[in-house]
Amino acid sequence: MAELRVVRPHERDAGTAQTPGMHREAGIAAATVGAEKIWVGHVTMAPGEAGGPHHHGHVESAIYIISGRARFRFGERLEHTADAGPGDFVFVPPEAVHQEINPDPDTPIEMIVARNGQKNIVVNVELTEEEK
Repeated sequence: MAELRVVRPHERDAGTAQTPGMHREAGIAAATVGAEKIWVGHVTMAPGEAGGPHHHGHVESAIYIISGRARFRFGERLEHTADAGPGDFVFVPPEAVHQEINPDPDTPIEMIVARNGQKNIVVNVELTEEEK
């Protein structure tokens, strides 16, 4: 019989894929509980920080904002923006290049991220000077 597992904050896996400007810790993943079809992690961003542009390959991502206000840039050249705050969900389609930004100089952001794959796929993307 399968066993229910509780993952405490100190048991999260910080060895998961990272993007500059963000800190990810896997909560539910192959490495922490042997998950096969889902990845769920806790993500933080320091005040005033901007994450690097990236995408998550073939997987869908759902982001839930716990605290703080996040600005998302997205599109081929990151030409679009959307803001999200506590209680908001954000859907990121497969292969969608995006960037998380914390525009607040005083308040960190805390988010929960879920993906429909057991690995935290992160493909960091380099932008040209024009795209930055």
